[in-house]
Amino acid sequence: MSAEEPTDAEEEDEDIRYFVRIGQADLDGTKSVERSLTELDGIGRRSARIIADKAGIDRRATFGALEDEEIEEIKSHVEGFAEEVPEWLANHRNDFFDGETTHEIGNDLELTRRQDINRMKMIDSYKGVRHKRGQKVRGQRTKSTGRTEGTIGVNVEAIKEEAAEGGDEEE
Repeated sequence: MSAEEPTDAEEEDEDIRYFVRIGQADLDGTKSVERSLTELDGIGRRSARIIADKAGIDRRATFGALEDEEIEEIKSHVEGFAEEVPEWLANHRNDFFDGETTHEIGNDLELTRRQDINRMKMIDSYKGVRHKRGQKVRGQRTKSTGRTEGTIGVNVEAIKEEAAEGGDEEE
């Protein structure tokens, strides 16, 4: 083997795609299939593992080094993920208008979430009112956390400064 011939690792690096486009997102091709898929909104680690298994691809394989057919297989499984998974795994259950359960991915997830919040605000539901006011929505405690105003309570530093200033005047 001469110094000019590339090694197997160098040839593998040249064949890698650094960005793989699925939907409206560019995924990192240097990471594993499972890790890259989690960069898509609406797909977590569990969903990414299910997609890789259904496509018949090793989830630890480098995403950018896969063949075109394998990437197309993953794309088709990502787009059809809502039909393949059980209802409890979907991220948008019982839609308000048609009652269907869907699994939103990418920009659709953000749009759907925003529409749901705006609908709650318009009908003045409890959650909508909490969203309007910028308060906690899901029942968390608010007595001591989630404060957006300035400091509430005793400011020890200010009291010490006042005491120090008051002590100097008496002398």
